[in-house]
Amino acid sequence: MKTQVTGSRPDGAPEFPLDSIDIISPDHYQKNGYPHAEWTYLRKHHPVFYVERPRVDPFWAITKAADLKEISCQPRLWLNGPRLAVFVLDEGADGLPPELPLRHLLNMDPPQHGEFRSILSQYFTPRSIRALEPDVANITAQLLDDVMDREECDFVTEISSKVPVAVIAEMLGVPRKDWPTIFRWTNEIIGGGDPEFQRGKDANETFAQARMEMFQYFTDLVEESRKHPGRSVTSVISNAKVNGEPLPALELLSYLLLLVVAGNETTRNATSGGLLALIENPEQFRRLKSDPTLIKTAVEEIVRWTSPVIQFARTAASDTVVRGQKIRAGESVCLFYPSASRDEDVFDEPFKFDVGRNPNPHLSFGIGEHFCLGANLARLELSVIFAQLAKRLDHAELAGPVERLRSSFVGGIKHMPIRYKLKPA
Repeated sequence: MKTQVTGSRPDGAPEFPLDSIDIISPDHYQKNGYPHAEWTYLRKHHPVFYVERPRVDPFWAITKAADLKEISCQPRLWLNGPRLAVFVLDEGADGLPPELPLRHLLNMDPPQHGEFRSILSQYFTPRSIRALEPDVANITAQLLDDVMDREECDFVTEISSKVPVAVIAEMLGVPRKDWPTIFRWTNEIIGGGDPEFQRGKDANETFAQARMEMFQYFTDLVEESRKHPGRSVTSVISNAKVNGEPLPALELLSYLLLLVVAGNETTRNATSGGLLALIENPEQFRRLKSDPTLIKTAVEEIVRWTSPVIQFARTAASDTVVRGQKIRAGESVCLFYPSASRDEDVFDEPFKFDVGRNPNPHLSFGIGEHFCLGANLARLELSVIFAQLAKRLDHAELAGPVERLRSSFVGGIKHMPIRYKLKPA
């Protein structure tokens, strides 16, 4: 017989039983957003918490920043490969989700991870990324110009989703006519469990179809890049070698897929969530508009506040202990990044949105060897976008309900209608 343990929510809502606490259901995330009340309680009382739920492989929930850092910085003890993240099996689906037919940085362990990461590491340094600033600024300005004479728009579909997909597509050498297709594939790969993006009977079928189409598309691009090498990221990866050998087809195509998806989804959702935070905290928006020097700290606060990647999993290579709790070899932990970025032991007033917060040691880009390869690019894009919004956006308010993605992996906003007034560039 299970013991019913209950805890009071920080928001004063009724108590809840821990044996049914919901921190992983995609339906919960779509309906309610991030479960910050539950994470707050777990951080205080059960920071290493065993979760057994229907249609989910059991896992240990890690909610404290210190534990997340410790696990992330021991890649030989805590493996990426066996389990990328915690996923919930859709109702009616047969069996557990199959292993994803991908081999990329997110599910590689040492030494292979370092060998593959080094292929592009020089292209994502702060110095290399700064060269993209004029292009990002032009793309952003044009998108704002396109909606300047209107009073309402869907900020996600018309602004925040278009900047990162344009930037990463340019870097990859994808022709402009194919950008909408690239954008559709990213929605289907990340949001295949959402009815709006689903093709086929379930998320797995949607993912498989999008993956196959994207692989076919990039196979042609890779072939062209090998015949006529250029400066695009696709050409660099296509002609790269690891241990003296060209990249195998699965690893090469998986690398490109990861760049497309990660280069689009995280920045898009940080942008959408960032504007939502500024609308909900108008005093902070006024502060940012009156002091442009706050852009850098504002971007870090937006990334902390939104934490677009919700979780990744790690699997113990041997028996170990986390915060006094024994975890056996083969058991998985789930690292909840938004919880770590609200940790009371790290942040003063963690539930206050503060565009001037400094220091801001958030973990939303990860930490350790799997620290986000594209973090510098994301920071540049967000800096440009919010600098232009601070200059040009006189006023903004919600013009309808915010629709969230049905996902417990990426915290996405699908639609955010706003009413606004924009100034010319």
